[in-house]
Amino acid sequence: MACMHEFPVRNPDQLPALLQSFRKAAGLTQAETALRLGVTQQTYSALERNASKVSAERLLLLLNLLGVEVVLHAKPTSNTGTNTGTNTGVRAAEPPADPADNHGPTW
Repeated sequence: MACMHEFPVRNPDQLPALLQSFRKAAGLTQAETALRLGVTQQTYSALERNASKVSAERLLLLLNLLGVEVVLHAKPTSNTGTNTGTNTGVRAAEPPADPADNHGPTW
């Protein structure tokens, strides 16, 4: 069973650092990730820096390539019985056994 960690995301400003960490954990450079996504390294670098501006579709494609899944769950209910909103959690799975097998779709 894969080791999974949760990374609650409550602010879009958290995304660039998380994407960089997930990419490095997968053993990929920006150039390698860009090649798998079918974009230039410069385009991928801009995507990683400005992740909050990327479409949900592209972000999910990238996370899939990095071996990460998005799990949405409600925040725990407070003592007053009101739900304070929703929480987006990002759960990291271990990178694929053979990164060469994980080419992912093109952009």
